[in-house]
Formats: sequence, structure tokens, C-alpha cells
Amino acid sequence: MFRYVLFVFLGTVASLPAQEPGHQHHGAIEKKIERPKVYLDKKRRIVDYQLKRLDNTRLLLVETATDDSKYIPVFDAILRRPGIARKDREDAVVGLVAINKTDVTTELLAILKSLNSKNRDQQRVGHQISAMLLSQPHEVLATHTDDFGQAIGSDNALLTSTAYAAFIVTAHADEAWEKSQQNESSKQAWLAAVSLVPAGALRDGLRDGVISLLGPAESSVVRIAAIEALAQIAAEPADMFRRLASYVSLDELRISAVRSLLKVPADVRDKKTSRQLVEVLVSYAEQTIAAQRTTDAFLDAMQLADELISRLSVAEAAEFRGRLREVTVRVVRLRSVEEEMRYDRPFFAVEAGRPVQVVFENEDLMPHNLVITTTGKLKAVALAGAALGLTPGLGGQLYVPDSPDVLFHTGMVNAGHRESLTFNAPTEPGEYPYVCTFPRHWMRMYGVMMVVPDLDEWQRNPTKPTDPLGNSRSFVKNWKLTDFSEANIATGVDNRNAAIGARLFKEATCLSCHKVHGQGGAVGPELMDVLKRFKGNHRAVLREILEPSYRIDPKYAVKVVVGIDGKTTSGIVTSEGKKSISILVNPEVPQPTVIQKEDIEEIIPSTTSMMPKALLDKFTHDEVLQILSYLTGTEHRE
Repeated sequence: MFRYVLFVFLGTVASLPAQEPGHQHHGAIEKKIERPKVYLDKKRRIVDYQLKRLDNTRLLLVETATDDSKYIPVFDAILRRPGIARKDREDAVVGLVAINKTDVTTELLAILKSLNSKNRDQQRVGHQISAMLLSQPHEVLATHTDDFGQAIGSDNALLTSTAYAAFIVTAHADEAWEKSQQNESSKQAWLAAVSLVPAGALRDGLRDGVISLLGPAESSVVRIAAIEALAQIAAEPADMFRRLASYVSLDELRISAVRSLLKVPADVRDKKTSRQLVEVLVSYAEQTIAAQRTTDAFLDAMQLADELISRLSVAEAAEFRGRLREVTVRVVRLRSVEEEMRYDRPFFAVEAGRPVQVVFENEDLMPHNLVITTTGKLKAVALAGAALGLTPGLGGQLYVPDSPDVLFHTGMVNAGHRESLTFNAPTEPGEYPYVCTFPRHWMRMYGVMMVVPDLDEWQRNPTKPTDPLGNSRSFVKNWKLTDFSEANIATGVDNRNAAIGARLFKEATCLSCHKVHGQGGAVGPELMDVLKRFKGNHRAVLREILEPSYRIDPKYAVKVVVGIDGKTTSGIVTSEGKKSISILVNPEVPQPTVIQKEDIEEIIPSTTSMMPKALLDKFTHDEVLQILSYLTGTEHRE
């Protein structure tokens, strides 16, 4: 099953072999998954009840066809079920369209209308349905203008925002604006639609409308939504910086303004506005009581202040830095990037011997940690951590080896959680790597803490550190499938040099997880018949690489288990009974984690693949095609 091939391709995932259902992983025995028997000729409520009792794997095995209306409940259930991959939802829509003699937009609108926007599971489904609807060709959406007009009057917030976005992309932006001016809720819905409109000229054209909703005559709820919407518009960032800076002094708007300002590129932050903002932020820090200095809002404000201080003169920077040291230590925030297995900052600087607090926030599905090592010891520490398996290491933490090369570390931080490290920076200036030591994450998830003699001086003339793994590649583009036409692919995969393809395949970290002709890692299966599995369709293979969450076999889908204590555990469910659930968390340790159901608050099926996306964002267009050629051609080479 190729979905699993791409599920771990270039990534880290679980060491589950690519084999047919019915064979248990790691030598245990698993019952074969048979096609469930569902009586589709019964009344609708009875059919729905039968389908509701099936997990996602079995739901997708239910018999379907497009020649009888009895199959409608099956397609409908697939569209509404949380944790279903987009490809399966698209197939279900096609089924409904064929039976009902309608079109995709009509069916998706019907689903959106029926979802409860206050239910968390249905909210997740709704966002996926909205994305599917808005991805329809503009000329197709334009035939449903009346339907979108009716949807705008709905009390379903996501449906209304989707309808506004559809109006905008079909050249009815003026009409959408007029409809949005009715009340506070409609203004909020229009502002929420801004991020749904494709980035570029179309979204940039909404800028004046967003700015008009920032005025003092609007409610704080609308103004907050406008601040957040403005940050989604790429046009005129320097003006946005100056405009949003004025709201930081307002208590009710500060949080949104700071978070939006953090998204403004540093090179457009003018010195005059930066100086004014630093004064506001430092005063805010001085007036904040100690108990509130660990909140997200405060940490965001201090991160912005720290970034802006570097824009000031030597004397001013020293003055403000001194005032901040009186009330708080320097704060550095690191986040994991969802689906990409990397930290959001490849490096940061601290002053030698000075106290610093590093706050690590995990916004990814997978658990991650943060381990700061001595110079040159990133790989050694990471491998030693992985070798521990489930044996606790330094300080009782998993995957942290008891080694003098480990300077500071967090524990494993689950999805949606954060942990802080407060320490005095090393007195010796230098480049100190930081890394996630969860098995096989180190190849992508790392960075450098630069210890410098004078932080203010460094920030005025920042220098990039040496990559601790010797990688010299820089960001090229966040590649989309639309960047590769059929003609591109057809000509781009022919007459390629296998040796070059093999080198790029290794540079992309694919070989660390997969074997090719007996060489490579053992986490994923050997890649020998990829093109055959996709019936010669190179574009379909490329989509699996660039969009790893597009198609996920439910058998290997990730689930997030939220405990009553607030802790989360992410992984692949290997078995589930009435009293407990077993979940495989660590690809290096085949022993699953067993969680008692009485300790579980919620089990969330994820539509996000554990395979990282953006793995090829440091490769050129031609190199991506070279890798595709190598991958799809390996079964033909001797």
C-alpha cells in the first residue's frame, strides 16, 4: 500500500512494514480486517447507526457504488467523519454528485450547512470541506452566486466566511463587502474570509476594507479580527507595521497587535516606529506583575521588544535592555512548525554569562523536545538519546542521554504544550546546537544557539552560524503541485542521471528511512515499485510527496489522545479495547504505549500525516524532478 510508503517517505514515522491489512507489525498477530457487512436497504437512521459504529478504516471498506441512492449514507458519512483524508472525501463527493445528479459545489455547501460550527470535531471537518469548496475552478463557483448569497445569511460562521470568500474569488468582492456591513457578526465573517482567499493580488485587494474596520467606531471584537486579517495581507508591510504599532498601547487590542507585528518582516520596521514601540513595550513590562510575566501574551510582547531593540542606537538599546533586565530575563521563543518537523528559528543569539529563558512551544502533531548541546556534538547526542529507547535518561527524561555534552534540555513536549528552560548562557562565546532528540528527528529538527560577547552589538550586525550538520542549502520555494505542469513532469523525468538522483535522494534525508537496492534506513519499506503502484502516474507520486496529508490510509493515520490531565499522546493506534488503547509513539521502540480509557478525555483522529511536508523546499524545480525521476525509476534500474 503506497500510502504508507509516502507516509514515512523522507520522514520519521513508525516502523510499520508496508503490507496488506491483516498482518500485525513487529511479529504480533492481528485479526484480518474484513469488509464490514452493512445493511444499506434499511431506513436511513438504521443505516446511519450501523455506519456510526464503524471506525474510519472499516468505514472506508464499506461497499459503494454510484448506481443506487442506498449508497448516499456511506458517502455522506465519509464526508462528515473526522480524521478522513482529503482524497477519500473527494472520492465521496464524486459519488454523491453521480447519484444526486448535482455538482461538487452543491454537495459541499450542503455538508457545510449541516455541520454544527460549535462542535470541535465538526469544526475540523468544516475547515476541510471549506478548503475543498474554494479549490473549485472560479468559473464553477461563479454558477453558484445565488447559493453563496443565501449562505451569507446563515448563523454558521464558517459557512458564512466561506460564502464571502467565494464571492470574492468570483469577482463579486464589492457585493460581498456591501453584505458584510450589516452588523458585527457579518463584519467578523468577512474578515475571517480574508485568509480563505488565495494569497496574491486578490487578497491584497481587500486591504482597504480591512483597514476601514480598524477604526475606533468599530467594536473591539471587529477591530481584533481586522488586525488579524491585516497580518494575512502581504501588500505594503511597512505601512502595516506603522499602522498596527499604534494599537499596542491599547489593552484590549495589544495581544492581537503584537502577534500581527511579529509577522512583519524585520527589514520594513522603520527606526522611528520601532523606538516608539520599544518604549511602550518596556513600560508594559515594568507595569506587569511578576505572576503575569509567563503568559503567552507577555512572552510575545517581550519577543517583539527584543527584536525591535536591535533597530535602535547603541545608547538607546543599552538603556532599554537595562530596564528590561530589572524586571525580566531575556525570553527566546521557539516553536515547532506544524507538519514540517523543524523549529521556526534556525538560530538565535544570547549574551555570554547572562540569564535567558527559552520557551519551547510544540505546535506540531508529534512530540518534540529541545536539547542544547556542546559545540559539534549534535549528532552524537541525538543518536545516544535515540539509543535509550524507553529507558529514562538524564533527569528521568526520555531520549536525553546522561552526557556532559548535554547542557540544557526540556522533557518531551506533547502537541499543544510548552516548556521553559531558564539558565545562564555559557560564558564561552561560540555556536551551541539545539536539537530534538526524538528518534530520527535530528536530521531536520535542529538549530544553533549563538553565544556572543555583546548581544546588542551582534543584533546590529547579526551573522548566521555554520550549519552544525554541514548542510549548505538555503530555502528555494514552498513547492506546490501547481508549480509542476503535466508537460513539466513528462519532460523533466526523462533521461536523468541515476547517480545525481541518488545523491539528491540522500540529501533530502530519504535514504535515512528507506532502502534503495538494499541501502538505507529500515524505518520505511524499500522503494522499488512506486510508479507501478500509481499506474504510471508521475504527477500522482509527486503529489504524495508534496502533499503528504492528501491521502492517508486510516490504518496508519495518527490519533491524538488527550488525557484528563491535559497531556496528549500522538501516534498510530495498534489496538483498542473496551478498557484501553495501545498507541505506537516511538518508531525505534516497537512496544506501544498503553493508555487506560478511564484516563482519556478525548481521542482525536488526525487528518495530518506524520510525514513532514516542505521536505523539498531547499531544492530547485529541476532537482525536485530529478528526485521524482530517481524515485519512480528505481524499479527499472539494475
